[in-house]
Amino acid sequence: MDGVLLIDKPSGPTSHDVVARLRRTSGEKSIGHTGTLDPRATGLLPLVMGRATRLASFLSGGDKTYVATVRLGFATDTDDADGRPIGEPASALPDDAAVDRALSAFAGSLEQLPPSHSAKKIGGRKAYELARREEPVTLKLVTVTVHEIARTGREGDQVHLIVTASAGFYVRALARDLGDRLGCGAHLLALRRTHSGSFDVANAVSLADAERLGRDVAARVLAPAEALPDLAAVRPNEAGLRRVLHGNPLGPEHLEGRWVPPATSPLPVRIVASDGRLIALARSRGGALHPVVVLG
Repeated sequence: MDGVLLIDKPSGPTSHDVVARLRRTSGEKSIGHTGTLDPRATGLLPLVMGRATRLASFLSGGDKTYVATVRLGFATDTDDADGRPIGEPASALPDDAAVDRALSAFAGSLEQLPPSHSAKKIGGRKAYELARREEPVTLKLVTVTVHEIARTGREGDQVHLIVTASAGFYVRALARDLGDRLGCGAHLLALRRTHSGSFDVANAVSLADAERLGRDVAARVLAPAEALPDLAAVRPNEAGLRRVLHGNPLGPEHLEGRWVPPATSPLPVRIVASDGRLIALARSRGGALHPVVVLG
């Protein structure tokens, strides 16, 4: 099972729980995820399996889209509905116009403080472990980018949102900060991830169905070559294939067809065999492609 399995995670299990459960039922021991989804949250959790676990770092950095419900009126110590309320509930709530104005302030690039109850590491320990023990939690601001944020509806104190943001963005922190900006307090009530990079939850299999399939879940695994469709791809010739399998750089003479390396690009290039298999990812440097991950 080499590739990516898209799971529609239910509310309850942690991302690690999902990995552990699929290891047991699929028989594939080498499984990882490409970005933690909170236990309460539902939706898209891409898992990397077999040799594709080497692609995890390249898959985790894509933008994410969420649909969320924020409850106005009071904050909690975990920034979600699992936490203890902080302070007294607000006596009055802002109207829709005020909410929309506040939301517009979060569009674009901004500095965000991760929740104290998060998996961020502090001195090698997860922040939520310290917070649960009521030990000091000092986190650093992180620069994130919000590409889209909009209110899609409202019922009383519950505001429904859609958010597309860069990796590392916390919707729980958004709920907290929105409440602060509005002056009424707020926390995250519900969260569902619908997209991660190029992956769509519409193409995911439920965790229950994936477990029920057992080893047959292999039929739902996307090939590594399909995992990074937005990256440029080149095909090596016979000499190039031998070189890349040994981790050696490829020049234009090692490729089929013409390839002009970009002047500057942080993105890797896919090295794809004639049968469509993803052989490696490489970075362009000095007019050559230098392999950074070799799948074989």
